[in-house]
Amino acid sequence: MRLIAAFFRLVRWPNLVFIVLTQYLFECCIYLRIYPSENTADRFSILNSQWRFTALVIASVLIAAAGYIINDYFDQNIDEINKPEKMVVNRIIKRRWVIFWHLLLSMAGLFITMLALPMQGFWHLVLANMSAIIALWFYSTNLKKQLLVGNILISLLTAWVIFILFFSKYPLHISELFQLEHHKVRFFRLTILYASFAFIISLIREVVKDMEDIEGDRKYGCTTLPIVWGIRTAKVFVAVWVVVLIALLIILQIYALGLGWWHSALYCVLFIIAPLMVVLKKLFKASTPIDYHRISTIIKLVMFTGILSMIFFRLYN
Repeated sequence: MRLIAAFFRLVRWPNLVFIVLTQYLFECCIYLRIYPSENTADRFSILNSQWRFTALVIASVLIAAAGYIINDYFDQNIDEINKPEKMVVNRIIKRRWVIFWHLLLSMAGLFITMLALPMQGFWHLVLANMSAIIALWFYSTNLKKQLLVGNILISLLTAWVIFILFFSKYPLHISELFQLEHHKVRFFRLTILYASFAFIISLIREVVKDMEDIEGDRKYGCTTLPIVWGIRTAKVFVAVWVVVLIALLIILQIYALGLGWWHSALYCVLFIIAPLMVVLKKLFKASTPIDYHRISTIIKLVMFTGILSMIFFRLYN
């Protein structure tokens, strides 16, 4: 039982639940709302669409889990300083088993991607998921220690969780880029909206985590933003992105109010914008790893409430 609990901690199961929830809500509340004809298609088409979606979710979860595993494998020395009480590698699960699980989950994720998406028309998505696996390896071995490179990479992969669903609906044909159908444009805009939110909020959290882990990172030669530019500059960097995100959300809510989406706007103000303002307030007062960890927790809550906001697209026309 202790081994099972350690494995779930190793793969960051709450983050995997986030992935499943994000993709499920995006499919059900946005895609199927924009394309309601999918609900009345023939039985074979429905089963094929459901299988493809389910397989992509499983593949996303497996690849992400493999990424968390390999990250902990290479972060063992740093984690002994930053979070010794949470360590799993070599304390509960031996290193060779950690590598085994990384390879198994990575290959399983890639194989399921290939099963879900035919190479003809969707080869780019198989290649993209393969690239994600490789990128997560290099992130863990080197890129996460470099100035902003690792932060941006993780943020892009977070956005990819949404983008892969969009691209799985449309084969890669250049001619389709010029077909400005209303439904397709609306679906693309909402994809950009949530993928951008995922990118920005993930980038903010990654830099806050770097501030939290600065001691261990500095000891092992990392060149993260807080180490190279200092904590104060890192705080300004985070604050700028938080302000940008708040401003974009306010503009979106003004547009939503024009459509009569009062409940959606109220939800956004109370559960997304307000917590982000709390982050701003706490950010410049923070000075200890515990302070930054609390800020990181609030940001993770904003991620969750942002994901749940997709439900409103199911409620409104």
